[in-house]
Amino acid sequence: MTATGTGVGVDVVTFGEVMGMFVADDAGDLADVTRFTRSLAGAEYNVAVGLARLGHTVAWVGRLGDDPVGRSALAAMLGAGLVTDAVAIAPGERTGLQLKSRTIGGDPEVVYFRSHSAGRELTATPSSDALVRSARHLHATGIPLALSGRLRTFAHDAVTLARRSGVRVSVDPNLRPSLWASTREMVRETNALAVRADWVLPGLDEGRLLTGAREPAGVAAFYLERGVQLVAVKDGRRGAHVFTADDHVRVGPLPVTAVDTVGAGDGFAAGLISAGLDNLDPAARALRAAGAGALATTAFGDQEGLPTRVELAALLTAAGRASTSPLTTSSTLPWMVAS
Repeated sequence: MTATGTGVGVDVVTFGEVMGMFVADDAGDLADVTRFTRSLAGAEYNVAVGLARLGHTVAWVGRLGDDPVGRSALAAMLGAGLVTDAVAIAPGERTGLQLKSRTIGGDPEVVYFRSHSAGRELTATPSSDALVRSARHLHATGIPLALSGRLRTFAHDAVTLARRSGVRVSVDPNLRPSLWASTREMVRETNALAVRADWVLPGLDEGRLLTGAREPAGVAAFYLERGVQLVAVKDGRRGAHVFTADDHVRVGPLPVTAVDTVGAGDGFAAGLISAGLDNLDPAARALRAAGAGALATTAFGDQEGLPTRVELAALLTAAGRASTSPLTTSSTLPWMVAS
């Protein structure tokens, strides 16, 4: 069974696996926790929800099991305003699950149950191809590359179709070493997709592993020299860098109280893509991305903190960093360094 929607002329298409997520109600070892709150998880889904909250039309492409988790995931997608033309409900298959700890500080523990999930069997359909061709932007991550050969093929075919159709492509490596047979394979396969993108969005530690460079500029140079147009290097609490062939913008950290760091990179990606769709300059793109990423950490759960435009503007105003027009120079922004 395939869900239906209105997928003509969408802003963004993304694809991957959505899982049911059970977040511990109390801090502590997952083995000791007895109460959980159910939610959804999936890096690409997080980006889709983040973009929808920022006012964009977004299609998520994937497969869900014909089970309570899959059906509730589809309902959540529709509730979030996502286009679901290419979401399949697979009879007799199961949706993946994960358990996530609640932490006082730092990254939570996450345990996956996804080995035979419906999401791993995604293949292209006329609906998914039509969505990609109609989009302004295709967003991919490195996670599907690790999950199955079918997903890896789908990822490369989607990028090929997007490029032939004049659709901008972004890739967030989102490295998951535990899903790969070896680090060498992970680096090889992730870079094989990344260098085909227009934008690449690694974290600094990911970039070091993928490129061998130590500093953000070196990570960016690796991809820019291979034809990528924009490289955004996320550096956690220290902020982020956005590089093009002509610009380098560094954004410092924004003052938020982080309670759950999972999803920060997905919020950053949503903000950056949103700014690109709005044709903002590199400085304004970096600002919107940093703000969305920061707010994503302020609530427990992977999507709960993803902001609307109003919430994003409120953060930037409170920080004394907002502008009612696109930010074009660093001269009025002492916290932003352009070179």
